[in-house]
Amino acid sequence: SFAEIGRYLSRPTSTISREVGRNSGRVGYNATRAEKWARLRRRRKRLTRFERDPVLARRVETSLKSKNSPMTISRELAGEGTALSPETIYKAVYATGRRGLERGLYVHLHRHRRNRRRRNRRNRAGRVSALGHFSLIGLRPEIAWARTEIGHFEGDLICGPSNSSAVVTLVDRASRLNLLGSLPLGHDAGEVLRRLVAMFDRVPPELRRTLTWDQGYEMARWRALEELAQISVYFCEPHHPWQRPTNEAFNGLVRRWLPKGTNLALHDQDRLDAISDQINRMPRRSLGWESAAECYGRLALH
Repeated sequence: SFAEIGRYLSRPTSTISREVGRNSGRVGYNATRAEKWARLRRRRKRLTRFERDPVLARRVETSLKSKNSPMTISRELAGEGTALSPETIYKAVYATGRRGLERGLYVHLHRHRRNRRRRNRRNRAGRVSALGHFSLIGLRPEIAWARTEIGHFEGDLICGPSNSSAVVTLVDRASRLNLLGSLPLGHDAGEVLRRLVAMFDRVPPELRRTLTWDQGYEMARWRALEELAQISVYFCEPHHPWQRPTNEAFNGLVRRWLPKGTNLALHDQDRLDAISDQINRMPRRSLGWESAAECYGRLALH
C-alpha cells in the first residue's frame, strides 16, 4: 500500500500517492519514465500565484501601499476565503518585479529594507557567552505572561547609525508604560547598568518584578542589576525578538521621535523624559483607548 511504501521511504502517504498518480497510476508506474517526466516538468516556467491572478496582485499592491503588513493582508484575504501566506507576499515584494508584483513595494513595509536580511546560521557551539549562566524566558513567572500584573518589564537598546549611539527603552507588559534612558557615554555593559539602575529607581520597589532582555553583551552585568535594582532578569532565546513583543512594538513607535539614521546622543535625558511622557499619555488601542499612564495608575491602585 502507499502507506507501507511511505513508512519504508520515510515519506508521507500523500507524497507517494501524488507521485504515482501523476505518473500513470499504480498499474502503469515506471520509475525511469517518471524521472524523465520530472526533468521535463522542471524545465517548464511555472507562474507564481500573482502571475496567475493579476486581480489578486493588484489587490495586494493597493493594500501594501496603504501601509498594511503582509500578515494583515493575509488575514484579511483569509476572512474572504482566499488563502495567501505572508511569506508569499514577502517573496514577491523582494523579487523586484519578477513574481507578479510591481517593483519598489519594499518602501511600504515597516522596515523599508531593499533586500531581506540574511541570517547567520553558523554553528556557534563552543562560544562562551559574556552573560554567563542566566535564566531563560521559560523560567519567568506565569503571571508575567498574563499581562494582569504591573512590574514585569521588557527592555532593549535602540541604536543610531553604526551603533555609535543608543537609548535604553523599558516597557511594562501590562500597562505599556515606558521609560527612556540616555547613554551619552556609550552603551557598554557598565553604562547600561548605571542607566538601568537610575531608571528603576523611579519605579516603586514593590513594582519591580521581572525584566526580560535579549542576549546582548550590553547586559553582561545583569547580576549586579538584580542586586542593585532588586529585580529578576530573564533572557530571550537567541534570535527570538518576538519573545519581547511589547518592547519590539514600542521601539517601532518611539522611532517617530527618534528616527533611524539619526544621532541619538543628541537627545539628553530631559528630552527623552518629555518623549516618554507624551507616549504614556497617548490613548492606545491595545488598552481600549486608555493611556498607558491611566492603565498603570489603575493597576497600581488595584
